[in-house]
Amino acid sequence: MHKNKYLALQNYPDRMISINEFSAIDLRVGRIIEVDDIETARKPMYKLKVDLGELGARIIVAGIKAFYTKEQLLGKSIIVVANLEPKSVAGIMSEGMLLAAGDEQSISIIQPDKEAKPGSKIG
Repeated sequence: MHKNKYLALQNYPDRMISINEFSAIDLRVGRIIEVDDIETARKPMYKLKVDLGELGARIIVAGIKAFYTKEQLLGKSIIVVANLEPKSVAGIMSEGMLLAAGDEQSISIIQPDKEAKPGSKIG
């Protein structure tokens, strides 16, 4: 098994995880409150400021600029991995990850189908 569990799952998509492993992921509803271009990024990226309610606002770097305009994102409710270890992306500390589905042609951000307040837990 690869040392990095995420890379291990990418390389072995049929690997099952336990309920304990899944329950370690803190999924929350977030609301995008700011969207900025990252001019220094090698690929089209946005710096998002996301309101996570009681957890406060977080900066998330997302490679979705080729698929969404700033106007489409501002105010959008999304699903965020809130307990992901912070990582520097394009020189900016990203403090979470938004969930999206897609391929090289199209991306669809995962979002609640009804209004949910920022910070609401998923699961």
